This record gives sequence, C-alpha cells and structure tokens, in this order.
Amino acid sequence: MAAIETEPAAISLVVRRVAPEDAAAVVELSGQLGYSISIETVTERIRTLTAYPRNQAAFVACANAEVVGWIEAVIEHHLQSPPHGMITGLVVRDGMRSLGVGKRLCAEAEAWTRGNGIALLRVTSRTTRERAHRFYLREGFTQTKTSAVFEKVLSLAKATI
Repeated sequence: MAAIETEPAAISLVVRRVAPEDAAAVVELSGQLGYSISIETVTERIRTLTAYPRNQAAFVACANAEVVGWIEAVIEHHLQSPPHGMITGLVVRDGMRSLGVGKRLCAEAEAWTRGNGIALLRVTSRTTRERAHRFYLREGFTQTKTSAVFEKVLSLAKATI
C-alpha cells in the first residue's frame, strides 16, 4: 500500500508585536539560528525598536501562549533604489517548522510593509540555508541575486558624523 502524503495539521496561532517579556524566547530562538545573545541585550533591543514603529517591526507567533517564532522587518531607504521592506530575521522553533508558522509571520511582515505604503519586500538568506530558500520561493519570493557580505569592526572611540 502506498503512503499518502497529507498537509501538516494547522495550528492555532496568535501573532502580535514583540514585547520585552518575550526576550527569553527570542534569545532561545535566535540560538537556533546560531546567534548567541543575552536576555538583557534582547530586552533593550526590543525597547529600542518599539520606539520606531513606522520604520521597524518585530512580531512573535504564539501557540498556546508560547512563543514559537519571530520575524523582524525594516523599511529601507537608499539613494539607488525605491524604498522597500526587508525581513531581517525569521525563525521558527525546532519541531514547529512546516506547520504554517513561518508563512503566518511572513504574511504579518507583508501586511506591515504594505501598510507603510511600500510595495516591495526583500529577504536575504545565508547560502547554506537551502531549506529556508525553498520556503521563501514557495512564499512567492524570487531570487534576484547572490551576494557576499563583508564586515569591518569599527572603534567607537573617535566616531564622528
């Protein structure tokens, strides 16, 4: 007898803006992405980003009052291109993937971006995250380029602008 593939069971999600009390869950989920950060730092960053609701937003997805994923998006303005939304982070808890959490979080980022009068949403993804690439393609994103990322650590002692 052949196995029958079925859609994953839908789960009941509540998606809302991130709050300082979500910091521990955000830290844990960020660790699943490979980013180690303290609760204190995340708490402060949540407080900072909530001060700019038109330019930056972060949302959490909750199942049974437990944070199971988060997404962050910003509105970017550049000289060379029109303003666009950018998903700067998205993670869904191990064991909760492929249940519609990421799809729902992306829909929230899309609605927020559209609500700010922006018609384009972008996301970058590390080349090794092939599963994430397939997810974004399924969600209607189109791969437009491949880039390398370069960083330079700056001393803040003499910084002036």
